[in-house]
Amino acid sequence: MSAPTTNIERQAGNHRAPIWGILAALVFGGLMGAAITFSATNTDDPEGANAQIDGRTGTVVETE
Repeated sequence: MSAPTTNIERQAGNHRAPIWGILAALVFGGLMGAAITFSATNTDDPEGANAQIDGRTGTVVETE
């Protein structure tokens, strides 16, 4: 069985838009992943973070 007649230039033109779409989706996903990671790791400590609660008695113990 012989190969069908192919026009490589036309096929490259037909695949150009989907390839750019895939690349744009990858870039967008990478940016969103970086933004989520940055926002999750760049937070302020909660108020009263230097206080710990003793699990046995329930009293608040200052750590600083």
